[in-house]
Amino acid sequence: MTPPYPTRSGTRFPPGATVTADGVNFCIFSQHATGGELVLYAAADTPEAFQTVVLDAEHNRSFFFWHVFVVGLPAGTYYTWRMDGPNDWVSTGRRFYPHKELLDPWARAVSDSLWDRRRGIDPDTKDGGLRAIVVNSLAPPVPVKTGLCSDSDLTGAVIYELHVGGFTRHPSAGVSRPGLFPGLKEKISYLKELGITHVEFLPVMAYDTQSVPWPVAEEGLSNYWGYNTYSFWAPHPGYCFDETLANQEFRDLVDAFHAAGIGVLLDVVFNHTAEGGEDGPVISFRGLGNDAFYHLDASQRQRYLDFTGCGNTVNCNHPLVSSFIVHCLEYWVETFGVDGFRFDLASVFARGEQGVPLANPPLPWAIETSSILSHVPVIAEAWDAAGLYQVGAFPGMAWSEWNGHYRDIMRRFVRGDPGLVGAVATRLGGSADLYAAGGRCPTNSINFITCHDGFTLYDLVSYNDKHNEANGEDNRDGTNDNLSWNCGAEGDTGDAAVLALRRRQAKNLMALLMLSRGVPMLLAGDEVLRSQRGNNNAYCQDNELSWFDWGFVERNNDMLRYTRELIALRQRHPSLTANKFFTGAVVAGRQLPDIAWHGMQLNEPLWHDPHCRVLACTIAGREEGEADLHVIMNMSEQALDAPLPFIKGRQWYIALDTALASPQDISLPDGQIEHTDAHYLSQPRSIAVLEAR
Repeated sequence: MTPPYPTRSGTRFPPGATVTADGVNFCIFSQHATGGELVLYAAADTPEAFQTVVLDAEHNRSFFFWHVFVVGLPAGTYYTWRMDGPNDWVSTGRRFYPHKELLDPWARAVSDSLWDRRRGIDPDTKDGGLRAIVVNSLAPPVPVKTGLCSDSDLTGAVIYELHVGGFTRHPSAGVSRPGLFPGLKEKISYLKELGITHVEFLPVMAYDTQSVPWPVAEEGLSNYWGYNTYSFWAPHPGYCFDETLANQEFRDLVDAFHAAGIGVLLDVVFNHTAEGGEDGPVISFRGLGNDAFYHLDASQRQRYLDFTGCGNTVNCNHPLVSSFIVHCLEYWVETFGVDGFRFDLASVFARGEQGVPLANPPLPWAIETSSILSHVPVIAEAWDAAGLYQVGAFPGMAWSEWNGHYRDIMRRFVRGDPGLVGAVATRLGGSADLYAAGGRCPTNSINFITCHDGFTLYDLVSYNDKHNEANGEDNRDGTNDNLSWNCGAEGDTGDAAVLALRRRQAKNLMALLMLSRGVPMLLAGDEVLRSQRGNNNAYCQDNELSWFDWGFVERNNDMLRYTRELIALRQRHPSLTANKFFTGAVVAGRQLPDIAWHGMQLNEPLWHDPHCRVLACTIAGREEGEADLHVIMNMSEQALDAPLPFIKGRQWYIALDTALASPQDISLPDGQIEHTDAHYLSQPRSIAVLEAR
């Protein structure tokens, strides 16, 4: 039996558990609590606490914070809180559960080894098994210059979105710690060789794997993606080899990426929590400050307003909550060296305390003006589940946005929809229609064709319809609007012509992504044509359907090579990565405009032709010695004898043609074939790029 540790009153800052030479200071926020208890455990699975510290308002409360100092308590101790107070949730929205053990929202490490979501929901159980862990603080990381961008600017960046667990969990990964932070370190060289400048991790803050609808759970499935956070300051224990060293393991991973010159972006989920709606579990916020942390119906305070589709919505612009979020983000930057963030359903940040969109919401501005966060890129998914769509209009100035317009236009163009050449030109040029008027730049646009949510690249060219039967919801989940085309056969086929066309279409989409101004983002596995067999909502598939199968690296090595050389082409052309919009003005020192648009004939783009599926452009080199580019995009069913512009003192060389088989589909400058004809034969449904030197 561990003897009781002596206690002192403690201090209200900092929140959470702070280790000192003399012991541990504990502090938690709960404005309307009337009393509380700190519950201490020796291990994650110890059934009984070795000490319970009773707090009283006179000695352990400062303003709205409850605190206590436990003398001599070591790091590695597990703990929870119990808070008492008014349970008048119908009239005020305040919910207190004096017998329920709550997780510290500021916990730096957590354990879910005893977690049972059903117990968390059951009002007669004391807790669901989540426990916080006392951990030592890490020294600040050594600043390292990563990627190709500077400060918060993503100029030159190529982002690669990946799932930390799924990237190495497949047996073919061949790593020592599959599915864990240490295992991912073993695959950094692959990303370095591909040319990636930044990885964007799907959620790595601790999340509830059990948070899925009941029919999904009955299928034995779990929440795989992680968009259901319950602890925002702690790395997900499921990615740790030793949960008590979670901070160190994640820090080591970030350091390893930095050593390779690759930046680390985190996909973070502050729009809702794993506590869900009225029938969800009590984990932390619900039992500490329900009326402050969540949007509640003004006339029915027991009712949660749901702008996220997940049962609750975080009240982001409440002063306490806004401060909690900003300080949390600063912690991940200062402690782990994280290089930036992507915010899930970020339009929730624009909603005031009554849920109504604000013209100048405090939280987005507080994030971009933080002295720490102003030096890292912040990226918004600029919509929410209640219809607030803010692409091109997200509050603030420095925010980049996932450009849903870009995704949709490029998908439609490549599948063959006519009359889109004007819209395609706008997206290729960095989406000036969305960003120029507000004084923003192309890097405000995160361009993507695919992401975790939806079809993979190969499925986009292999399926007309979603096939989500494996999710256990009778194929009702996931979007029906995929803007896809199966190239003539649905799913698996042995038709060689269909398979060849799918490969060409995948290469077309990848080429458009890398030829566009703005910031390209790839979905992990698209470079080797990974498939999810038509599942466009694989959030619950923690299995081989979602995992990165490393066998594809060899099986589809031609696509991997194509993607690698395509990224290299982009990076050797400052004209493609410049953080300025095209103007048509003549480039200094040249007799060429920065861009010239063409159709079937030079300088005659068919902007207003509703049947047109052909667009070409000539992009002048910006820097001394940079080759000029001529791009021919032929999404029609006919071959085109496309004219090439004459550039005095330069000759055209074939850099890329998606109609050609590998390795002729793309060539480095020293292996390119000179093209002396005044025209180039563009094949149907293909993209060709020529370089003039």
